[in-house]
Amino acid sequence: VQLQASGGGLVQAGGSLRLSCAASGGTFSNYAMGWFRQAPGKEREFVAVISRSGASTFIKDSVKGRFTTSRDNAKNTVYLQMNSLKVEDTAVYYCATHREGNILSKRNREDVGRYEYWGQGTLVTVSS
Repeated sequence: VQLQASGGGLVQAGGSLRLSCAASGGTFSNYAMGWFRQAPGKEREFVAVISRSGASTFIKDSVKGRFTTSRDNAKNTVYLQMNSLKVEDTAVYYCATHREGNILSKRNREDVGRYEYWGQGTLVTVSS
């Protein structure tokens, strides 16, 4: 499976961006899809995940209410809508496929090691 993330860029605090992640080479609807981010000098951290059908989503507490994730299985694409962006949201954002699809447990869905295929990342920079 190949993943191509796009949509990053420079935005002022309070602005919005929508990231996209297009998948190819596999059956997209077989995978729960996650979003992670990594700020300079920090570890990669979980942001959001969406189930195979799109019926369930889980969002990191610190961005809940500002970020949402969705998917279009017909287009093999998952999205991360980011609103009311803050300077601390600055990071490289990655999409990834979940190995098992079981995202009901917090540990299972937030563990980087539970994800198999990764996109190349797209940089989001939020200025003050």
